[in-house]
Amino acid sequence: MEVRIQAIHFDISEKLTAFINKKAERLARHHEAVSTLEAILKVVKPESAMNKEVTIRVVAPQQPEIAASKTADSFEEAVDLALEAIDRQLAKRKDQK
Repeated sequence: MEVRIQAIHFDISEKLTAFINKKAERLARHHEAVSTLEAILKVVKPESAMNKEVTIRVVAPQQPEIAASKTADSFEEAVDLALEAIDRQLAKRKDQK
């Protein structure tokens, strides 16, 4: 699975990159059809709480794209929330087949 991470208006740390890759691999183990995961991270309002926004898009062959966007106090929390939403969407799709 290909993982693309894009940080908008800040430099991403190695620790955060490793965290996202680890979570993406876990998602790939549960849903083998996923070929690409794209994570877009941005700081919305630097001075306020709940200012880390993560948008995750997942592409699987011959299926529509799945996306989830979450905002939280930390990027790790936002990534967890967004991937949980993606996981639920993929599970629903699998159940419908």
